[in-house]
Amino acid sequence: MRYTAIALVTSSFFALSACDSAPQQTAPTENQTTTLEQAVKHSDRTPAYVRRDAHRHPVETLKFFELEPSMTVVEIWPGGGYYSEILAPFLAPEGTFYAAHFPEETNSDYYQQSLEKFKQRVAEEPVFGRANITQFAPNTPLDSDIAPPNSADRVLTFRNLHNWYMNGGEEAVLNAFRQFHQALVPDGMLGVVDHRLPEDASDDAMENSGYIKQSWVIDLAEQAGFEFVASSEINANPKDTADHPNGVWNLPPTLNVEEGDDASVYEEIGESDRFTLKFRKPVE
Repeated sequence: MRYTAIALVTSSFFALSACDSAPQQTAPTENQTTTLEQAVKHSDRTPAYVRRDAHRHPVETLKFFELEPSMTVVEIWPGGGYYSEILAPFLAPEGTFYAAHFPEETNSDYYQQSLEKFKQRVAEEPVFGRANITQFAPNTPLDSDIAPPNSADRVLTFRNLHNWYMNGGEEAVLNAFRQFHQALVPDGMLGVVDHRLPEDASDDAMENSGYIKQSWVIDLAEQAGFEFVASSEINANPKDTADHPNGVWNLPPTLNVEEGDDASVYEEIGESDRFTLKFRKPVE
């Protein structure tokens, strides 16, 4: 099993600020505990990501997943780093953070460019502290590279399942869940957030809309060996019908609208309606 890790240890992980005009606080040292609220407010976060907090509810979401600062946490496909900017400093003093990004060996230019940009950020920006970069692909063998087997207290994935389904079908999602199950310690938890398709909608809508059914996700996770623990409406949006010409990408932040269409209609809806689910790996 191969692990590609970038570890940067700094004596000062980040400065905190309650608002733009507030004085910066002393950064935590190696053995100081950082709260989720502090991690979300730290001054090194990307401003565009901070503006999305009202739609993504990071503190409430991570508290629902029962994160503790001493845990080993894996984030699957962190993309540009919205959640990584929060998880890395939260876990740096006491825990371990794995960012399981796109696979090193890929034919996708987008995957390669995104991975290299993320590596550069981790290498250069103190906010990422001691983040470890590993890799994940939903169709790889069970002996995967996201983290050592039975090592993670939490595996988290945000708005990724729909991509795996659209590109690899149900088997890709099921195989992903099996990899997460392998990485987790017994009694460890899997947290999932994704765009929610109404239960009375046609299953065909999952093929290209970016929306997937909550019941379908729960069923696949249980097939992979997980126990369903709870759902939360933290990231719900009742204004979103999940029925748009260009799927979820009509909505912010993408706003992929046809020329001549009124983008303000989608801006008024806001970001998508999302389910937030929590699963447990049983103790055998």
